[in-house]
Amino acid sequence: MTEEIKVKEIDTLVETAKKAQVEYETFSQEQVDAVVKNVYQKTLDNAEKLAIAANEETGFGKVSDKIIKNTFASEQVYDSIKDLPTVGVINRRKEDKIIEIGIPLGVVAGLIPSTNPTATVIFKALIALKTRNAIVFSPHPKALNSILMAVEIIEKAAVEAGAPAGLVQVIKEPTLDATSALMKHTDVSLILATGGKAMVEAAYSSGNPAIGVGPGNVPVLIDATADIAHAIDCVISSKTFDNGIICASEQALVVEASIKDAVIEELKAKKAYFMNEEESAKVSKYILRETGTLNPEIVGKSAVDVAKLVGISVPDDTTILISEQTEIGHHNPYSREKLTPILGFFTVDSFEKGVETCKALLANEGTGHTAVIHTTTDANAETYGLEMRASRILVNTLGALGAIGATTKLAPSMTLGCGAMGGSSTTDNVTAHHLMNVKRIAYGIE
Repeated sequence: MTEEIKVKEIDTLVETAKKAQVEYETFSQEQVDAVVKNVYQKTLDNAEKLAIAANEETGFGKVSDKIIKNTFASEQVYDSIKDLPTVGVINRRKEDKIIEIGIPLGVVAGLIPSTNPTATVIFKALIALKTRNAIVFSPHPKALNSILMAVEIIEKAAVEAGAPAGLVQVIKEPTLDATSALMKHTDVSLILATGGKAMVEAAYSSGNPAIGVGPGNVPVLIDATADIAHAIDCVISSKTFDNGIICASEQALVVEASIKDAVIEELKAKKAYFMNEEESAKVSKYILRETGTLNPEIVGKSAVDVAKLVGISVPDDTTILISEQTEIGHHNPYSREKLTPILGFFTVDSFEKGVETCKALLANEGTGHTAVIHTTTDANAETYGLEMRASRILVNTLGALGAIGATTKLAPSMTLGCGAMGGSSTTDNVTAHHLMNVKRIAYGIE
């Protein structure tokens, strides 16, 4: 297929989506909600099938955790948006004499990463359909088949519930040119970009409105007042969840010296493996490629698999590989994002130094994404939150699941805004109301 034909394919996809969306826009709230409910039920029914497909195709993560992610993307996302009014008059502000009316955007372009392919498709489809939009997906080639499977389930469920055909579509032969053509298409109203830095930057420079999310590099401060057992339980559970592939999973532990021994003891009790200098150097060479980008060979692999790949010997029940570090910089992979169960470990003399170290880690990579603190002192949590250049500051919970709203009251989402500081247009967990415009009837008042 030549690039010219592929660009024509994009025209056809967008034209079909636009036509379907124009019809869908006339649906009542009741009709829209019936479509969304059926999509939620059918994706929930297929959570396991989609998890197996994504795991087999990409080699990333664990099937059991992908089932949890798919379930979260259908069930918890649905629960959080099902009662949101999105059709016609959505709010009457009587005192202000203002009437708010929800209007759809039109055709949304959904960029899907290989790391969370099926869960991200489910999530983006639900929030687009809830707000009477059509969505055209651009899949990561490495996860193409599982994404096609998810889209087929969703489109079929939508049509079954009365939606016009063509509301949910996908580029069947993804290339950079095809994705670029989709993002620049004049009939695309918004790009929802979840992916690598280059892809997010391309979305923002496409000429169309975009919501993009950049990389994470989540620092974790464990202060002297922390409940150490609980903190380490959270870190291990989170960092091993789907083999560390969620971009909000922890990347570096910053520990006050007074509790260092207790933290190390607890980590070892949870089967974390502290690498010596030689082992750390070997693994370090594998984390980044010569270009300075993350090596896909280690992404979403278990700690034991990474060790085998690199040629170091660790016990078979190892959960995480840890390397003690002092330097923070672009050249040091232990101070950057590692989408696999590897952690950097930094020791500090005081809470203040801990805050500075976490700030430096975020400045190194992941500005605007997420930071975590484990503490029993509310004042410390607040100070940390005020100081961090992150959109989500999580306290005493799992990075991976806290940030997406599974273990916190944040909006359930698979697209986490990084704010202007992170090159994004919002600090929010993106959800349905971001895909709806609101017009207002405003009466004159004295």
